[in-house]
Parts: sequence; C-alpha cells; structure tokens
Amino acid sequence: MMKKILFASSAIAAVAFAGQASASEPIQLSLGGYMEQWVGFVDEDTTATSGRVNAFQSDTEVYFTGSTTLDNGIEIGARIELEGETSGDQVDEQFLFVNGGFGRIEVGKNDSAADAMGITAPRVGPVGPNDGGIEDWYENAAIIDTVPSSGDQNRATYYTPSMGGFQAGVSFADDSNTATGTYNGIAGSGDNIVSAGLAFDHDFDGVSLGLSVEGENQGEGNWYGAGVNVGFGNFTVGGSYGTKEDDYGLSNNATSTVDDTDAFDLGVSYAMDAASVSATYAYQEQGSVEVQAASLGMAYTLGAGVSWQSSLFWFDEESTADNDGYGLITGLALNF
Repeated sequence: MMKKILFASSAIAAVAFAGQASASEPIQLSLGGYMEQWVGFVDEDTTATSGRVNAFQSDTEVYFTGSTTLDNGIEIGARIELEGETSGDQVDEQFLFVNGGFGRIEVGKNDSAADAMGITAPRVGPVGPNDGGIEDWYENAAIIDTVPSSGDQNRATYYTPSMGGFQAGVSFADDSNTATGTYNGIAGSGDNIVSAGLAFDHDFDGVSLGLSVEGENQGEGNWYGAGVNVGFGNFTVGGSYGTKEDDYGLSNNATSTVDDTDAFDLGVSYAMDAASVSATYAYQEQGSVEVQAASLGMAYTLGAGVSWQSSLFWFDEESTADNDGYGLITGLALNF
C-alpha cells in the first residue's frame, strides 16, 4: 500500500513538473532587416591603375529573431542575420542570448563587447569617415577606424546589468580563424581574442552623456579606444580616439611589417522632427601613411521604416599611392 501511495505521489509530482516546464511559450522566429540602395559619384586623383568604383551600391540583410521567457523570468532567444547578396560570409551573425537580472550572455558568431560598446562621433547619412563606408567608393582606400575590432567571431560575451548608468562587457573567442569562413569547427590554429568594454550613459537634467572605454587583445598586441557623446537640445557632439599596436593579431615570433596606428574622429549632429544633419571629421596615421576624411550627412524620414539619406564627403590619403577627392552619395534606406 505504501508503495502505491509513493508511486501515485511521484506521478502527480512528475505531471506538475512537466506542466511547469512547458508553461513558457515556444520560440517563434520573427522577420526583420534592412535594405539600402545608393547611387553616387566620386571625383578622385589617384596613381592607381584600377578602374573607378561602381556608381551603384547596396547593402541588404534579413534578420530572424525569436525568444521565450521561462517561468523563472529568464529570457532565452536567438538571432540569425543573413546577407541579402552573395557573400563569402553569407550568414553574417548568429548567436544565442540569455537575459536576466544577472545581465546578458551571448554565445555564437557575433561582434565583441569592445566593438558593441565603443562610442564614436555622431554622424548621419549613407557614409561616414570613421569606418563608415567612404572607403567603398574610391580606390586605394585605407580604412580609418577608432574601434578596429576583430569582427564577427565564434565567441562568448557577457554584459552586466546597467547600474547607475554604468555597464561592463567582456568577450572571449578561442580561435581568431573562425572569422575566415574556412574554419572546420573541430580544430583551428588562430589566437585567443579577449575583448572588454566599459560604458556610461546618463541624462543630467536634459543633458545626456555617453562615455566608453574599450580594448582588445589578439596575438601579441592590443588595441585601445575611448569615446564621448554629449547631447543637449537637438544637438549631439562627440568624438573618439583609438590606437592599435603594430603586433596586434600577430602570433608568437611573428615580425610586424607595419607601425602603430593612431586615429581619432570629431562630429556634431542636429535633429529636427523628421530630419537630421551632421558634420564629421576623422584622421588616421600609421607610419608614413596618413588618411583624413570628412562628411556632411542628411537623413529625412519619409515614412515608417523609410528614409532618404545623402552624404557629401572629402578624403585625402598620403601613401605609396596618393589619392584625394570628393564624392556625393544619395539613396533610400528601408528597415523592416
């Protein structure tokens, strides 16, 4: 008799537990993304022998995102980003995330905490001087970048909860070769990548302040960066600085063939109803190579998820293949 009672009690407990375990909603993926179509021209003075860059360019991605909240309040979900054009990295990013009172954990192929938390000068429009796509429109382009992160890698990232406006993040990637697209998932030969960032975001009686300090170690070297944005009224002003050591990304006993890289940017933006404008400048030096660029940008919201954007930009690159010039880009950006 006692055995029957224990068995019945166990069965009831099992059914109750199963009911609790399935109480959360199953994950259903939602569709999102963006499409950008640009047209423009560039007038440049270059010693390169290659032809001009195409006057029509586009950038399209489709996002699949979904999550569920467990009975204990923890949210678990996934995000997959698919390139809208044929690409060597067709799936741009894919990662699992866990959100709770303890913060946020991400595991998968994604940007580092240093990259995600880095603040740069404000700018609007299709292109900007600080890793903003100007380099896609002219020849011999050296990319100015105050946040020169390792890009999408198979990594784990942890972000703390925001406490008084402060938030910290740290990322670890076991093998830097996972970004190449040829990694077989079993054994690699790349270096560990450790990234970290600290950000502050707070509003002081109508004046917003954003600060960031970030850095990353790969191989024998590091890069470090810092940024600040201040908002008041309709204006936002700010800038950032970054330095990359010459042996960043190099394995043991490898010899560097480049110099340290130092870069900075400065900018101001103004938002008014559906329109916003900006002016941004950036400079970078790596040994004898000096690059500077500036852009004037405009964005106007035509409707939900639709904006008309334009950029007028100038650039000057002093290297073994000097180049300077200007360009004008315009087009539509769709978010869905």
